[in-house]
Amino acid sequence: MKKFALVLLFILFTIPCIASEELSKQAIAFYSDNNTNKALDLLLQIEEKNRTPQDWLILGNILEENGEKANAIYMYQKAIAVNNKYYKSYYNLANIFLEEEKYSLAIEHYKKAIKLNKNNPYLHYNLACAYIKSGDIKKAKTSLINAVTLKNDIPEVHHNLAFVYKSLGKEKIAQSYLDNYNKLLQNSF
Repeated sequence: MKKFALVLLFILFTIPCIASEELSKQAIAFYSDNNTNKALDLLLQIEEKNRTPQDWLILGNILEENGEKANAIYMYQKAIAVNNKYYKSYYNLANIFLEEEKYSLAIEHYKKAIKLNKNNPYLHYNLACAYIKSGDIKKAKTSLINAVTLKNDIPEVHHNLAFVYKSLGKEKIAQSYLDNYNKLLQNSF
């Protein structure tokens, strides 16, 4: 009888997890197909305690796309609470803070994302954008150099490097990055 009770308890506790995993997979598929309403419906069926960081991230993305930034911030923070090594949540928070002109918060969150995923050039690029907006051109230059070292075919990185070097009074270097930018744009068509 004790074995039966233990097996029954095990089944009762694992079924919600399995159901949550299946709902999560389906939601990700719908979200990938740009069916955000169906993804949202599925994610909201998952109990909060069973949501993965990716579930919270997708909820945040959907809310952000719908203009609900405060709620999106909450969802990204929930993703971090579930797994503080999930860099995408820091990145999305930083993007919101950059857009809201909260540059110190944006910089802080980009740095956290980079600490978790240092080989992503877009993290370095966006950190540089936050530095540029905050007026710290030297730190922006360092971040852009990191980005271009990781991936040298992103036109926007070259464009911003041209801006940074021009701001620092280094016209020749600025022009070379501007030339690179124009070449990359031509090659993309």
